[in-house]
Amino acid sequence: MRVCVIGTGYVGLVTGVCLAHIGHHVICIDNNEEKVKLMKSGQSPIFEPGLSELMQSAAKEGRLEFSSDLAAGVNHGEILFIAVGTPPLPTGESDTRYVEAVARGIGANLNDGYKVIVNKSTVPIGSGDWVRMIVMDGIKERQKVLVGAGGVISDEEVEKIAADFDVVSNPEFLREGSAVYDTFNPDRIVLGSNSEKALSMMEELYAPITARKYAEDTSLPPVPVVKTDINSAEMIKYAANAFLATKISFINEVANICDRVGADVTQVARGIGLDSRIGGKFLQAGIGWGGSCFPKDVSALVHTADDYGYEAHLLKAAVSVNQRQRLIAVEKLQHELKILKGKTVGLLGLTFKPDTDDMRDAPALNIIEQLNRLGTKVKAYDPLVSQTGLRHGLTGVIVETDPDRLADGCDALVLITDWQQFLSLDYAKMAKQMNSPVIIDGRNFLDRKALEAAGFHYVGVGR
Repeated sequence: MRVCVIGTGYVGLVTGVCLAHIGHHVICIDNNEEKVKLMKSGQSPIFEPGLSELMQSAAKEGRLEFSSDLAAGVNHGEILFIAVGTPPLPTGESDTRYVEAVARGIGANLNDGYKVIVNKSTVPIGSGDWVRMIVMDGIKERQKVLVGAGGVISDEEVEKIAADFDVVSNPEFLREGSAVYDTFNPDRIVLGSNSEKALSMMEELYAPITARKYAEDTSLPPVPVVKTDINSAEMIKYAANAFLATKISFINEVANICDRVGADVTQVARGIGLDSRIGGKFLQAGIGWGGSCFPKDVSALVHTADDYGYEAHLLKAAVSVNQRQRLIAVEKLQHELKILKGKTVGLLGLTFKPDTDDMRDAPALNIIEQLNRLGTKVKAYDPLVSQTGLRHGLTGVIVETDPDRLADGCDALVLITDWQQFLSLDYAKMAKQMNSPVIIDGRNFLDRKALEAAGFHYVGVGR
């Protein structure tokens, strides 16, 4: 099938590359000329395991192209994905101006031929009708421009074009750092539309994936396809992320109680996680959630509830617990070192999770800010940030190039990101380089016995 993906961020680029890999002809559109030039050269603008290799292979085989020409992309695609960002506004609601601009641009370039316009961006509930309205506005604006320039596009032609497209909600459930894997091994595919024709085309598009042809385990039963109305599909996305965020906040609340009563949250999490009604995933206590999805989506759902006269007390509490949890590491440093002014603290990791270079709403940023306020010198080492030299606008922290340089002269270390590399560092050597070998394990990730054998005083969360 012919596909156009508009927007080449984490969702758009991964979607476009993976669809090209399974045999579709994909054009990825972005209005950033430098980014398009970079992708045409075979380089990915984001770090995502396995993405660059798939991108280069699909481009070499002629199934993947990159362009800044929206009209060419709309003309090419039978299925048009809107995959631009919807960042949070200060109020908590989603900023949909980029979605609006793309929808208007699609309308301005629609011609004969049926199109499925897919909302892949995480958009406020009820955006399906809104996107259709904006596309129609784009069609009518083109009509005015053409008539004003002496061209001809009749009302009948406008109606014909308008009747020849449908809007589908197809939310993504990709984890940064595992996005390629998640695309080929999804738990489910959600399609929201009232058009059987549009749903049929989307099912055809995803057929190789739902049949597990590209899955890690091809013997599994087909991927469930959940077909709903548009509003329900949009709500599924928000509800899923809000539940997972709440689950993490819950176990962090339990961890804080464990700290006070002498229980071990890792044992508690295992004990409750074996209950089939609860499950063990997302029960890892630590310093809270961050990134581009959970904070934005929970806030957007709270804002939607407010708009419709309902106060989402549980979701607001989940956000509040998470904000406090980010500073647990600082509280533990104060307990171990007492006065932090004039001390040096090293952070192991900066990104909000491993296998990504994403610093959006990372807990590290709050910890750095608080330590700076308390007069602490902050250093950090991150496998990706240190390697690439990209500092993401980081201030108040010295980014070191290796773990040994990080440990040198530190009064304590704090594990921020659970990178696999951090399991095999030479901690005995690092302990000898420190003023005091204290380590706060902000993810309950490291081997306590091994750290203590290396000479560290180990402090976990809820342990």
